[in-house]
Amino acid sequence: MLQSPVPTRPGLTQRNGARGAPARYCIMQTMRRAVSAPLPGAAAFRRIALLVTLSAATLAGCQTLLPDASDATQVEWRSFDEAREAIEAIEPFSTRKSVLIESGFDPRRNPAVTILTYPEIVQRFSAGSALRPDEYEPGIRTCLAAGKECSGYAVAVRKIKRDRIGNFWLDSFAFRRETNITGWIFNGLILFVDDLVVYTVFGGQPSLHELQVTRNPLGPLQGWGEALRPHF
Repeated sequence: MLQSPVPTRPGLTQRNGARGAPARYCIMQTMRRAVSAPLPGAAAFRRIALLVTLSAATLAGCQTLLPDASDATQVEWRSFDEAREAIEAIEPFSTRKSVLIESGFDPRRNPAVTILTYPEIVQRFSAGSALRPDEYEPGIRTCLAAGKECSGYAVAVRKIKRDRIGNFWLDSFAFRRETNITGWIFNGLILFVDDLVVYTVFGGQPSLHELQVTRNPLGPLQGWGEALRPHF
């Protein structure tokens, strides 16, 4: 049994067919224009992006603006090993004081060298010592037995560098400060009897590396409480 076609409303075919193509064309054109057209505030967005880029570059270089400090004895020895080699080159009961002065151990020109008198030497070895006099090294015994003819040189060298590292803004406003401390410390002792070296010894810290961190939760306001406290 044949069924008659379902009647359609006038204009339905044109709306879905002939009229559908121009509609799709208009929609596509609108979408293309929307994509290609600059977004509202595009200039402002570009300015913000530029500022972010410049800020990142500035912050990368801001660390070089942090302060640093150094504590160095002005001597010709540039490292712990150089100072150690200078002491090791001295031969007890052979090297003369005049030779040492020519080698850079002149207390008048070398700020690291301090002259020790006999009482100071006695105090160094007797204060808190559990050793008997005959248990000391031969050079020490010789010097102590020489009385006023015994003298010495104390050598003290410090090469300390303090670099502030970390975030520039946190450091500037005192919220967090990081200090990288590096360097070396050298100590030496030379004993004489008259002009003759009788004893040498050295010590110290060949490599110093510390990280000092200071945190202030209130930043620049951290010290106001103490500053405002009444003092009677």
